Amino acid sequence: MTRDDGGIDADAALDLERDLALVGTVGIIDPPRTEAAAAIAEAHRAGIRVIMITGDHPATALRIAQELGIAREGDRALSGAELSAMSEQELRDEAQEVSVFARVAPEHKLRIVSALQEHGQIVSMTGDGVNDAPALKKADIGVAMGITGTEVSKEAADMILADDDFTSIVSAVRQGRVIFSNIRKFLRYLLSSNMGEVLMMFLGVVLAGWLGLTGHGETLVVPLLATQILWINLVTDSAPALAMGIDPETGDVMARPPRRSAERVIDARMWGGILSIGLVMAVVTLVAIDMELPGGLIEGDQSVASARTAAFTTLVLAQLFNALNSHSETVSASIGSSSTAGCGPRSPSARRLRWPWCTCRSCRRRSGRRR
Repeated sequence: MTRDDGGIDADAALDLERDLALVGTVGIIDPPRTEAAAAIAEAHRAGIRVIMITGDHPATALRIAQELGIAREGDRALSGAELSAMSEQELRDEAQEVSVFARVAPEHKLRIVSALQEHGQIVSMTGDGVNDAPALKKADIGVAMGITGTEVSKEAADMILADDDFTSIVSAVRQGRVIFSNIRKFLRYLLSSNMGEVLMMFLGVVLAGWLGLTGHGETLVVPLLATQILWINLVTDSAPALAMGIDPETGDVMARPPRRSAERVIDARMWGGILSIGLVMAVVTLVAIDMELPGGLIEGDQSVASARTAAFTTLVLAQLFNALNSHSETVSASIGSSSTAGCGPRSPSARRLRWPWCTCRSCRRRSGRRR
């Protein structure tokens, strides 16, 4: 079989390959996890684009990507050799269309991340090897594998995935959106309620003559006393606001498009809602005062103490109703909406928060079935 110099005798090797019988073939496959396809579909529904960067053969990578829903029929995969031949502008253009990159080198991963970022996209990169470290560091959110990841990749990453499961990333996105939504609910409720108190006190002093708040033996008759406002802030405002901070998911948060990186927590639309709701609460409270006091637009016969009690009760009830209304920015707690974004059938938590007087199509259909 072997020659004196240690090589293999060619004639002997040919003799070994004669009179052979084919018994069978063995194929080895490393299939994707069963839950990966559903997680990728959920990411797509949330407006998140999933890209595969692998060292496998392009045909193998493309086939797996199609099974997972990352690529569609007719899509193509770019190889590392093709990436090396591209200019930066060509890569930026291709990165917007191609979702599968195969046979790539570490520098290719870094170029892909940079190309996506130059288009203004927020890029999250997952990796487990030493060669993934530069791309993990460059990405806006670097995610290292906690089980199979190397120490170098963990040091370079911003986050470490404890179970090495892509589903956990999608779950984290959902939870992050719920937390951000709760922060907006918290701010919407507190700011609109406080705006109602400020406008009520300001307009009550400015319009004192029209509301009957003059001529009661005081230099300045304010709509509410300082102790009453303090009670409202400590009791009526605090408890509902804290509850909103741990509110379950309202609506289908994964159906909402991603926020722009420059978008403010309190945007112009939210400020408009805060001012309008605060103005409504202020007007309703001042009307309650006017109905109690003599000499206003609506004649009454009660004392200032009785008027302040009516204003206090009205403002408390208005803020409690505002707590219900602040659960959603698009669906009202009183009249509902033709949209099912806030109480539709997709979200179990939305069904728990469905208002019994909601008039949206989804709730009317369910009410009809119950009857």
